[in-house]
Amino acid sequence: MSKEKLIIVESPAKAKTIEKILGKDFKVLASYGHIRDLPEKELGVDIENGFKPKYVLLPSRKKIIDTIKDLSKKVEKLYLATDPDREGEAIAWHLVETLKLPKDKFTRIEFHEITPRAIQEAIRNPRDIDLDKVEAQQARRILDRLVGYELSPLLWEKVRRGLSAGRVQSVALKLICEREEEIEKFVPEEYWYIYGEFEDKDKIIYGKLVFYKEEEITIRNEKEAKRLIEVLNNLEYKIDRVVIKEEKKTPPLPFITSTLQQEASRRLGFPVSKTMKIAQSLYEGVDIGDERVGLITYMRTDSTRIAPEAREEAVTYIESVFGKEYVGKERKERKKLGMQDAHEAIRPTSVLRTPEKVKKYLTEDQYKLYKLIWERFLASQMANALYDVIEIDIKGGDYTFVSKGRKLKFAGFMSLYTEKEEEEEEEVNVDYIPQEGSDIDLINLTPKQFFTQPPPRYTEATLVRTLEKYGIGRPSTYATIIETLKERKYVEVSKKELVPTTLGKVVNEFLTKQFPHLIDVKFTAKMEEDLDKIESGEVKAIEVLEKFYPSFKEELERVSKNFGKIQVVEKTDEFCPICGRELVIRENKHGKYYACSAYPECKYTKPIYEEAHGKCPLCGGIVVKKKARKTGKVFWGCINYPNCSFASPYEPLDEKCPQCGSVLLKGNGFKKCSNENCNYIVWVGRRKRWKKSK
Repeated sequence: MSKEKLIIVESPAKAKTIEKILGKDFKVLASYGHIRDLPEKELGVDIENGFKPKYVLLPSRKKIIDTIKDLSKKVEKLYLATDPDREGEAIAWHLVETLKLPKDKFTRIEFHEITPRAIQEAIRNPRDIDLDKVEAQQARRILDRLVGYELSPLLWEKVRRGLSAGRVQSVALKLICEREEEIEKFVPEEYWYIYGEFEDKDKIIYGKLVFYKEEEITIRNEKEAKRLIEVLNNLEYKIDRVVIKEEKKTPPLPFITSTLQQEASRRLGFPVSKTMKIAQSLYEGVDIGDERVGLITYMRTDSTRIAPEAREEAVTYIESVFGKEYVGKERKERKKLGMQDAHEAIRPTSVLRTPEKVKKYLTEDQYKLYKLIWERFLASQMANALYDVIEIDIKGGDYTFVSKGRKLKFAGFMSLYTEKEEEEEEEVNVDYIPQEGSDIDLINLTPKQFFTQPPPRYTEATLVRTLEKYGIGRPSTYATIIETLKERKYVEVSKKELVPTTLGKVVNEFLTKQFPHLIDVKFTAKMEEDLDKIESGEVKAIEVLEKFYPSFKEELERVSKNFGKIQVVEKTDEFCPICGRELVIRENKHGKYYACSAYPECKYTKPIYEEAHGKCPLCGGIVVKKKARKTGKVFWGCINYPNCSFASPYEPLDEKCPQCGSVLLKGNGFKKCSNENCNYIVWVGRRKRWKKSK
């Protein structure tokens, strides 16, 4: 038997990094994620036999399992080094079950960063598979299968084929639809502010009218504002109160999964799924010159804890680059239910690998995300920012104007990292301090009209924040939830906002009315708590499943028997040219189209096309997005076909070629001239500019 040792991980990139770190005594193979799952074409859960799952080997994993099986017979020891979370623990357990490994043949190792120190430490400290963690993952998978497998066909029957419902996905859809309903029902209310300009010893002070007789004042309309201005103009004013204080701003904590997703969305415009994909690549390893190393710690975590050695390295770096006064106090994290305390926050594996040092080895997006993680972590270990703050109350009769000013005194962590709101703040001069009790002259009063605003639609970032706030799902699942909602066409993304489609609203209304308990926010959060309790060994999975399933099955049977087919239609202000009745918008696999509301009596339909930004390069007509009947490929074609033959995979723009004046076409990352005899092309968002060869 060979003395060589075998390590199994999930991904080839991770395998490559670890093998390079450990050298020739270790062979590292990837399982390519999960190797077994519940079967696709049946429920795969024996409800009558304690919800026992029926696992099948994924066909795409047979070859790699055969390879691992052969090698495991030849090596001295097999290390299961899958990710340190529920999914990773379950993959390790499935490998043992599938390979039928004896207990003395394998061991489980865990690490949270892919560096030589962390890997060697993990090998020195192996452990057993955490069966409670496996049970929690299995319970989640069974719950999701029971809901998805039994509820989705009901949606097919009652709404449309191909739809899906999910235990957490449907709650996220509910939140988006409820917000849209709030916006639609919102009635703006008018209100006014009055701003005063005052002079004290040639110094101008601006204030806002806030109080009347110590009560906050509300100005509802222009008439009230004008009446108040008449009164205010006839008063004498004095400095009633001056408060000077120092205000501190604490640095943000290092990233956890959800805060990374939110900040990458806000700052970099990354969808949640893109953030997680890039973070995975940074964790699994990058070639940095002759070295291959993971640049960040494990990216699926809800803990802000950091290792002592990471704190020490950060302190040394801050002292050397910024100075001792910039070092912040060590902060203890606040624990919350379900927190994986064994995990660390998301941080660079070494602050000495600065973004600029590794930039040339990374893609543009990898660099942006790594820089964000690096700066956030270092800032979290830095000192508070300090402000000088002044508050001035200017009183006239029973009315009080308030003036506030703030000036940065010591940048602290903000010399490296600022939140988005801080970037937009204006600094107010607080050097001038008026005398309390002194008179002050009113120069001018300015009334300004405002209207209350509806609540904003969810973005991916704010939806993640809300899901986390209510304890719905887990940060590691948020990317999948959002992507599923988009893929199913339950929501669309418009200007980064998540907008429910007509289909999404119909599905949500159906689920909300017929399965209120299932998609209740509190119920779903309680289910997550139960899964956490399974992982901690407080309850058994069978208890949670037996408590959930009977009432769910009862609801399914009731709705199946008593509820009819739902029509997915969107009302319009247009009328049928054949019978004169209202047109509605319907949708099929080819997209949206107009249809007569009197169908099947009247069969009038008209396609709805997405128009290009520019006109047809050949005839100047409207260009629309079409789909080829045979291949299903999407292209842009002139609406005047067959009289005009223009068809292109590239969208015509409302821009002219600077060389020949023809219409420009937009491709993936470039614009080019529609004139075949012109060689103009420009790369958008890149420095490179290239001309077509003739």
